[in-house]
Parts: sequence; C-alpha cells; structure tokens
Amino acid sequence: MAELEIRNLHVSVEDKEILRGLDLDVEKGKVHALMGPNGSGKSTLANAIMGHPALEVTEGTIVFKGEDMTEADPDERSRAGLFMAFQYPVSIPGVSVSKYLRTVINAHREARGEEQIKIKDFAKVAQEAMALANIPKDFSSRYLNDGFSGGEKKRMEMLQMALLKPKIAVLDETDSGLDIDALRVVADGVNAMRGPRVGILLITHYQRLLNYIIPDVVHVMYDGRIVKSGPKDLALELEERGYDWVKDLATTTA
Repeated sequence: MAELEIRNLHVSVEDKEILRGLDLDVEKGKVHALMGPNGSGKSTLANAIMGHPALEVTEGTIVFKGEDMTEADPDERSRAGLFMAFQYPVSIPGVSVSKYLRTVINAHREARGEEQIKIKDFAKVAQEAMALANIPKDFSSRYLNDGFSGGEKKRMEMLQMALLKPKIAVLDETDSGLDIDALRVVADGVNAMRGPRVGILLITHYQRLLNYIIPDVVHVMYDGRIVKSGPKDLALELEERGYDWVKDLATTTA
C-alpha cells in the first residue's frame, strides 16, 4: 500500500477544471518525478495534496497513511506528515529563520500533545538539519527569505524539510530559477534526505534536475491526468522528443 494514494481526482479553480480524474501513488523510500508541459496541472496537483483553500475538489480522494485527507485543512495535513516546498517561497521581513522554524516545530509538537521544544534542544536539532541540508549557519539569524537569492530560498525549503522529517515531501519545481551551482547544492540537500522513511514527489519541467536527483519512477502529466509512468529513462525520452507526442498519448488513453 502506497503512503499517498490519489484516486480519480478532479480539481477546479474558479469553476475551471484543472485536474481531470488523476490517479497517482507515492511510496515511501522512492523519488517520483512528475513531468509535463506548462498548464498540465502539476502545481495544481501539488497544492491539492496540501489542501490549498483556493482549490475545489469536485470528485475523487486523497488518502495519506490510510486516512482520507480530501477535506482536511492544510495544517492537519502538515502535522500528519505531508510537506511542500514551494516554487516561489514568500519572504517574511522581521521574522528570523530561527524563530520561524521553532514556531513550526512547536506547532507540530502541540498537535502531538508535547511540550514546546527547549531553546537548547532546538539549537541542536536546527544545527543537525542545517548540516544535513548544507545550509550556512548565518541563515538562522536572517529574516525569512528576505533578500535571499533564488537558490537560498530553495535551500531554506530544504532546511524546513530536514527539520520536519515528513513522510511525503512534494517539491514543486525546486529547480525553477536556479543556476547550475545552486541546482547542485539543492539537489545534494534532497539526496541527503532520501531514505526508506520518506517519499518524494519531485515536480519539474526538465531532465537537468534529474541528472542530480535520480528518480525511481517518472510520471508524465498532460491535461490534468497522468498519461504515462515508467522508469528513469522516460525522462530522457521526454528530453529528446519534447512533449508533442504526449498529446497523442493523452488522446488515446482518455
């Protein structure tokens, strides 16, 4: 049984249907790459998994660890072990990275009926997470994403993932806007967190990220549905052939 099971998912935004009967399983211990052209619904799927309030699920289910999360609030999904790294992380001037991360951890601890983490204990776990995600120590005293480069914002997302240790992590176009050096740093952070306890849904347009984060499974999305799944070589085929052939495939599988 997959950790995350999505069945016949239909999602609309302002009465426009974006996801049209999507099926997807994401298993712990595996990296699932989700590829597709612009407008295919990849980011909508990511936001639907996390319960974005602007989206309307009109049909289908999202089941996580055997529990139906289709109508759950975003904070409930997060506390259950779902995590999303955003394509465009927001800046919060005046709130330090350290304060933000401690607030997030305490929210999760409160949901589990635990006491707030002590400052000394937080410093230890934060340092461990920063080392795992290859984050400079001075990050903790900076304001959240304020003045950060694109690469630094994405590394901040990796730091949150390392601290929260989710069961399923959805990474929405983590390579967006990164130069090759920043891409390698972020990829190294993701690879450091790979393991049997976490499943990763990696959303991307391009093969270049998958040169550094080797997927176990590749899914091709078109017009709101998964139209093909296969091994890592499927990403190379997309790189060589583009997405034109996927349109024909979507027509035959509709």
